[in-house]
Amino acid sequence: MQFVGVDHAVVREYAAIEPELRLATDQFVNLVTSVLDDAGINYLTIVGRAKSVASFAAKAARVADGKPVFDDPLRQITDQIGLRVITYVHSDVQAVADLLADQVVVYDDRDLGLETASEGRFGYASRHLLVGLDAAREGQEGYELLRGRQAQIQIRTVLQHAWAEFEHDIRYKGTIPEEHRPDFDRRFTLAAGLLELADREFSTIRDRLREGVPEPEQAVDDDPRIHPRELAAFLAGQYADAGWSRTDHYAWIAGLVLELGITSLAELGETLRSVDVETLRERMDYRYPPGAVRRLDDALLWAYGDTYVELRGNAHRVPSLRARLAKMQGAG
Repeated sequence: MQFVGVDHAVVREYAAIEPELRLATDQFVNLVTSVLDDAGINYLTIVGRAKSVASFAAKAARVADGKPVFDDPLRQITDQIGLRVITYVHSDVQAVADLLADQVVVYDDRDLGLETASEGRFGYASRHLLVGLDAAREGQEGYELLRGRQAQIQIRTVLQHAWAEFEHDIRYKGTIPEEHRPDFDRRFTLAAGLLELADREFSTIRDRLREGVPEPEQAVDDDPRIHPRELAAFLAGQYADAGWSRTDHYAWIAGLVLELGITSLAELGETLRSVDVETLRERMDYRYPPGAVRRLDDALLWAYGDTYVELRGNAHRVPSLRARLAKMQGAG
């Protein structure tokens, strides 16, 4: 595969839409962030980028066997908008993919790590989804630029990301002397195998912690909220089958708990005992593994109803909470 000249009219057309693509990228990032946060799925970062004009021109110019790879680059190059979701452990990669499949339209889904493993090799590992806006969100404010557009979403663990970034930086900058390539290939393969093992061990550590988290030391400060670390430990016991949530989400939900006038784990436990957990789970019909904070969020919504919806800390998500409350009440 080599690069040759490309139709300059196509490049000019892409350059004209590139500013709007950057705005659409921000909307895609907001969409994915809201979907993952609402589900309570744990992740490290979500970032996005619009393909630069130079990068688009280089890709559009690719040829194979003397023929252009893309007959219609503006339509066929599907990573003009790209997002990357970094998770902590491998099981969360699957959780994110399952959730997005339920919330947006998925046109393509490739597990490149699985493809590599099926060939008996270690190497690049990443889940690649090609997604578009679902019909239910087409009329919603904030997603106007996403109609008719697609985005490629890469989902990988922090260790997979570290390997991919380092390997790309070294290999594609052409800094490896030709005579040393076999040795470097072997070392990259060895590193990939070790990181896969580390990913598995991290997953095992998290699973074992779920089985029993020791009580944290009592924090001494003037914050009237239940301490986020205490809340995390409590929820790990309350919802043993739930995944961990983002660290900042424990602090956020602790603020909502305080708004309800709950200042101790004993009071919170008493409130949760009033929740019909089985009926709640049945009516919510989770299609993804909800995190502990999302489970508490739903339980408080069940217990307090409109009072919970109208808390000051929930002002930014009143419509979604009312929709969930209707579902809990059997109206959705």
